Amino acid sequence: MKLPGLLYDLYEKKLVKSLQADRIPGHIGVMVDGNRRWARLSGAPTRDGHQAGADKIHEFLGWCDDIGVKVVTLYMLSTDNMNRSAEELDQLMGIIANTLDRIGEEDNVRVHPVGAPEVLPAYLAEKLSTLAARTASATGLHVNVAVGYGGRREIVDAVRELLRDAEAKGGSLSGLADELSVEDISEHLYTRGQPDPDLVIRTSGEQRLSGFLMWQSAYSEFYFCEALWPDFRRTDFLRALRDFARRQRRFGG
Repeated sequence: MKLPGLLYDLYEKKLVKSLQADRIPGHIGVMVDGNRRWARLSGAPTRDGHQAGADKIHEFLGWCDDIGVKVVTLYMLSTDNMNRSAEELDQLMGIIANTLDRIGEEDNVRVHPVGAPEVLPAYLAEKLSTLAARTASATGLHVNVAVGYGGRREIVDAVRELLRDAEAKGGSLSGLADELSVEDISEHLYTRGQPDPDLVIRTSGEQRLSGFLMWQSAYSEFYFCEALWPDFRRTDFLRALRDFARRQRRFGG
């Protein structure tokens, strides 16, 4: 092993030893940002950036599983991204489909779609649905795949479903307004029944939420990394976990 690689290996082992099991986040949300910039800086086609980002996802899920993370939410394609060129979207959808196939081949991984399937090509929406049904009983790493996802849309969809449920039960709008609670909204989100993210990681140096898990991340810790997603290393991941472990979470108290 070359010296730089040996030093990184030793540093990673030191980082792992510094982590306490009770300070590992149970749910991590990750914004896989910077694929297009990575391609541009590498002088490569945009498609190569998206593929490099997809390859990194598999590495990242392995790191999470190894360290004891229970739930991961991957922000792969937002509703805003749907405004990109038809050529890029076609390539990206194909890469996402292949990525889902690869995730589905992993042992004991549960996949849960997070987003609006109606904005996706029919074949991709069907693949998400089929994979979710096939892995529903898996007890290992739970992976939320945010494809065709928008945080504002999720809240609107939750309210719509809540109103329809109330109507189906014969309730009135005024009665619903009087009794509406935070829990009522949470129970109709795409991630209903799941713990909120403890840690949200965003790569590429951007420091904004971009609509990602807007409701669920109210008390999440955020970690912003300068590395573009394809360049995100296990060392960067471990640093994020170390930073999280050092924080004092107050939850508004």
